[in-house]
Amino acid sequence: MIYKIRAILNTEEDIIRDLAILKSESLEDLHNAICNAFGFTGHEMAAFYKADEDWNQGEEFPLFDMSDGTNNKTQMQEISIEDVLENNGSKLLYVYDFLTMWSFYIELVESDLEQQDFELPSLLFALGTIPKIAPDLQFESENISNEFEEEDDEDQDEFGFDEYMS
Repeated sequence: MIYKIRAILNTEEDIIRDLAILKSESLEDLHNAICNAFGFTGHEMAAFYKADEDWNQGEEFPLFDMSDGTNNKTQMQEISIEDVLENNGSKLLYVYDFLTMWSFYIELVESDLEQQDFELPSLLFALGTIPKIAPDLQFESENISNEFEEEDDEDQDEFGFDEYMS
């Protein structure tokens, strides 16, 4: 069975690649297909992350496990695409090159693509030009009050801090 997978580069402009790949292939094979489709060498560290419907990051599948042996994460070559992209609309996050942080939204678009006369994996569709450098990621948080503001002197007196401040 062939999957149609959409990879969207996390940029302001639309930069999209649709790929056809056997669902039984490994995440490492998908990593290589994405690298080829976007013109990367594939020689940098990378990882996939399970994502929910709101693109919240979940379990990590690294290209290589760089931990000290205590975390034993499932590596890309050990897991098939169909194990993490089970249904149309299933999502992954993908980060390529942890120094430049190219980040992608990966989604299973079609899970029963008809066999065609092309070699797999294959680039089916390309939109947009990849920038020369990775875009800066903007991490935004909710506006919360500063929970760690200094408390008034009355509370400090309660703990006897005022006697050391003079």
